[in-house]
Amino acid sequence: MFRYTKKTLLREALLILVALIFLLPFYFLINLSLKNGNDALTTSAMQLVTNPTLDAFGQAIRGGRQATLMDGMLNSIIITAGSVLILVAVGSISAYTLSRRTGKLSKAAMGLILVTMVLPAQAAIIPIYVGMRNVGLVGTHAGTIIMYAGALLPISIFLYMGFTNGIARDYEEAAQIDGASRFTVFRKIIFPLLSPATGTVAIFTGLIVWNDFFTGLIFLNGSDAVTLPVVIYNFVGESVSQWNVIFAAIIISMIPILAFFLVAQKQFIQGFTGGVKS
Repeated sequence: MFRYTKKTLLREALLILVALIFLLPFYFLINLSLKNGNDALTTSAMQLVTNPTLDAFGQAIRGGRQATLMDGMLNSIIITAGSVLILVAVGSISAYTLSRRTGKLSKAAMGLILVTMVLPAQAAIIPIYVGMRNVGLVGTHAGTIIMYAGALLPISIFLYMGFTNGIARDYEEAAQIDGASRFTVFRKIIFPLLSPATGTVAIFTGLIVWNDFFTGLIFLNGSDAVTLPVVIYNFVGESVSQWNVIFAAIIISMIPILAFFLVAQKQFIQGFTGGVKS
């Protein structure tokens, strides 16, 4: 029978303290964003707002002289969704193929994938930029999606491999005996079994693409396809002293990805624990 001891009380107090520390930045964000311009400048960020107002959110949505917050959010949604769809489709098929082939070529390909995961992406930024500029893909949705898909594909394959290696081949052999093709087996049997890994890949890579600032600044700044982090960066330059508006813009930018994570968090946790077990 469970007994509530002093050690249990100490653990709970420690966990509550850690939770409060992690929630402190959110308190700053929300508290300051609900202040008016004068209070945001004259009062401490720790001081609780006395007259909350949503004016800062309205100013953030209307935006500044360059791209608006809504423009950046729409571009980020397009680029993130396109990148994730390619990573899920290509990553799952590639992982399944590599896991079912045991030849030297397959092992060499997996070794190359692992090597690319540890190489810094910034090392290739100049040749990538030159190549994309020569084919007219700089500053476009398509070019950015292709670049993100290529850069994050090794991670996608690695996460899927943990699941495909653990799927018994009996399902495939039974379907092939009934006349199903290899692609039909993957589409109707294997891919549905990979749903936890798909959730993990979608959330993990989606977070990377959504929050990435460096790539958007280099490849998209000044174009019609500018992403949300770059819009907020430019917004800070225009509203350098309006911290309530800046923090309101940050909160708005967090809403879509937080909503997506809350919806798919079960698959995300299952993906990581399943991959480790296998």
